[in-house]
Amino acid sequence: MSSKELPEELRERIVWRHRAGQGYKIISATLNVPRSTAASIVLKWKKFGTTRTLPRAGRPPKMDNRERRVLVREVMKNPMVTMNELQRSCKELGETSRRSNISAALHQSGLYGRVARRKPFLSKKQMKARLEYAHKHLKDVCDSQTVRNKILWSDETKIKLFGFNSKKHAWRKPGTVHHLRNTIPTVKHGGGSIMLWGCFSASGTRRLVRIDGRRFMFQHDNDPKHRVKITQEWLKDKSVPARVAQPEPRPESNRASVERAQNGCSSLGPI
Repeated sequence: MSSKELPEELRERIVWRHRAGQGYKIISATLNVPRSTAASIVLKWKKFGTTRTLPRAGRPPKMDNRERRVLVREVMKNPMVTMNELQRSCKELGETSRRSNISAALHQSGLYGRVARRKPFLSKKQMKARLEYAHKHLKDVCDSQTVRNKILWSDETKIKLFGFNSKKHAWRKPGTVHHLRNTIPTVKHGGGSIMLWGCFSASGTRRLVRIDGRRFMFQHDNDPKHRVKITQEWLKDKSVPARVAQPEPRPESNRASVERAQNGCSSLGPI
């Protein structure tokens, strides 16, 4: 809980004893105040020339710095902690437990509630294998522009023919949840979809067509669709050299690279 302010008369006595040459240890023992409190009062007097409470910008926060630090430590220890759990923790410590106060304290420390991103689970063995792969190919990619120009990245995406792939939000009044304007129509079996497979290289995006194996190396992300027999036979028949981007299945780096290219360049063409 927040501590009470010292009376103005006691603050004046602390300053008077300091001006008389007494140290913080003697002042603390004589006036029965903590040494840190005596030091902060003297520092304030030196900075502002007064010990009175200065005008504040607004209502003082419900949580002081110590309480906020305790709250931040708990959140940093467990980023998935819920607001209800934080409220119970504050109640056990005798602190304010209003949701608005807890949120304000966390926002003041630069912490905001966001939806956690999903990421493929990696074992220690997979992490080690990816790190070794990166060290193995880093020198080739950094030292040779020719190697970078020969790499062909690809990824696939599904486009629904009816409806939307992502969530949609609607501004509506209470009781209008099923109004036609506030709903998204659906059909049986999802309405169908198409799968597109595109690629990009150092020169930009392009269609995935017949490739001269002497010009490009096809680098894929070890997805099961790329490792099936029919795909491997097609690459072999077309004399397309292939290389796995990562030693373990499904790296997000390949997908993220394609998404960044799609956002900055034209859309990828179909097969």
